[in-house]
Amino acid sequence: MDLTGTIFEIRRFAIHDGPGIRTTVFLKGCPLDCRWCHNPEGRLPGVERLEIRTGDNRRRSSGESGQAVIGREMSAATVMDEVMRDEVFYIQSGGGVTFSGGEPLAQKEFLKALLEASQERRLHTAVDTCGYAPAKDFEEVYDLVDLFLFDLKLMDMEMHREYTGVSNDTILSNLALLADRGNKIIVRIPLVPEITYTPENLEAIVAFLAPLRSVRRISLLPYNKLGEDKTDRYHLPRRRLNLTPQTAEAMERKAAMFRSLGYDVHVGG
Repeated sequence: MDLTGTIFEIRRFAIHDGPGIRTTVFLKGCPLDCRWCHNPEGRLPGVERLEIRTGDNRRRSSGESGQAVIGREMSAATVMDEVMRDEVFYIQSGGGVTFSGGEPLAQKEFLKALLEASQERRLHTAVDTCGYAPAKDFEEVYDLVDLFLFDLKLMDMEMHREYTGVSNDTILSNLALLADRGNKIIVRIPLVPEITYTPENLEAIVAFLAPLRSVRRISLLPYNKLGEDKTDRYHLPRRRLNLTPQTAEAMERKAAMFRSLGYDVHVGG
């Protein structure tokens, strides 16, 4: 029987979610509630019906025209049919398929079915993860994944709990576990002004990564307001951070700092 799961977006021609041209499949549901989340509409599991705000920030009527359905149930076979539409571009660019979210491991059995189907089709597979899942789940899918895009946000446990809703101990132990297995990890660091983008946090990240010798690739993700715009659009019960994004020059300075320590650094996805 073909497994089904909840998807809230399939994005074709993605170029920031792994090597080459890719299709990114966004699975719904995430155990974290990051204050800066780019996809807050994908946090809760299951299909949702959300009211939409108009440009003047007033809610429209509750009729169909003023609502958006977030998420749809899809079979693994149907998802793969969508993914394979761009097979020629994956071949030409060295791309493939990325499973993101939400947190893809929140739908572990569905994710595993998608990874198995992707491997059968000889697609390069990437999993974009927050790292908050049982270690056995990572072990179960490890051999089906060519690349983990692993978010590393805050090193201070109490700050991590304050800004994401959970402790970071599981995340850190899973990153160490994956690093011990091999070198198929890119650590993604979202640089949120005044929160993750501080000297103390970045120094703590460097200290944590230093002994993980297989982790040499880092992506620095500049802060943007996409998630906050979605919060307004979908009338979500979240508070705007109202922070100012970093300049390109500031991002390059941080990239240079990591490069000086021997890391292969990319600014952006």
